[in-house]
Amino acid sequence: MAYTTIKKPSDYFNTTLWTGTGSSMTITGVGHQPDFTWIKPRSVADNHVLFDSVRGVTKRLVSNSTSAEGTVSDMITSFDSDGFSLGTNSNVTGSGRTFVGWNWLASNTTASNTDGDITSTVSANTTSGFSIVSYTGTGSNATVGHGLSSAPAMVIIRSRDDVNNWRVGHNGLTDWSYRINLESTGAQGAQADVFNSTAPTSSVFSVGTSGSTNGSGKAYISYCFADVKGFSKFGSYTGNGNADGTFVYTGFKPAFVMVKVTNTVNQWGMFDNKREGYNVANDILTANTSDAESTGAYFDILSNGFKARSTSGVTNSSGNNFIYMAFAEEPLVGDNPATAR
Repeated sequence: MAYTTIKKPSDYFNTTLWTGTGSSMTITGVGHQPDFTWIKPRSVADNHVLFDSVRGVTKRLVSNSTSAEGTVSDMITSFDSDGFSLGTNSNVTGSGRTFVGWNWLASNTTASNTDGDITSTVSANTTSGFSIVSYTGTGSNATVGHGLSSAPAMVIIRSRDDVNNWRVGHNGLTDWSYRINLESTGAQGAQADVFNSTAPTSSVFSVGTSGSTNGSGKAYISYCFADVKGFSKFGSYTGNGNADGTFVYTGFKPAFVMVKVTNTVNQWGMFDNKREGYNVANDILTANTSDAESTGAYFDILSNGFKARSTSGVTNSSGNNFIYMAFAEEPLVGDNPATAR
């Protein structure tokens, strides 16, 4: 199915920056009421914390850890019409610390989905190709409805109940018999029981018998992303090991890019258009570590994609395969034509 053209990408994805006060804060300017907010302290080493409206604002996951979901009352306290409210936890409002929050809109509501073998609870946005999916595992090969109208290109699944891996399936991996782990520097690995060696369809994604995606009686959360022309793109590229690096065409000016080398060991690099705002995009955070933000000439963000500007193994080592996820600041054409920075 062809999705509706998105004229204003910030209605569906936006990055916000703030400096902590040590007290409760309200963060505005997101441009929508987010359903999924991913927060990282920039100036100090501390955890990535991830919240969504399906699990509820008191339920925290940590992308750089295999730890189970935690219950907190002093991080995100509410999702609001133009952002979110924060408590006093230093991980989100520490005095003098700088923070970044990446925010996605789903549907601001949930629905029961019976498209798969497992009934799921879904908050889905078919315009932007993003859904949040909650389900309970069966321990047997199964399908799960994701609520979108197109097959997801990237699926992230996390067990909520126990110590386990963040499993990522992506159309840039060898195929869906492989997975890569968000909390790890590790390369892709063949593991047929994670996604049951089956690519997602326009209605469901598949899970095997792995406890990381479908343990009997365990609770899971999944974030599903489909390609939407002019708004989001999920693909792969080959690094050239040169400062005049590989160019990746997305069809829009990126607001956010996350990349991971798949055939060797290295970090998940996270970049956006707010933390620098001009080329070279030289502020990096790593999804798999608690490290503070660091600098380096990694990418130029251009009107129609991004171009590697470094020999870094995180983004452009010679001959290696990289997967990426990218969301738009502005489309290449339409009412808000993009320009390079």
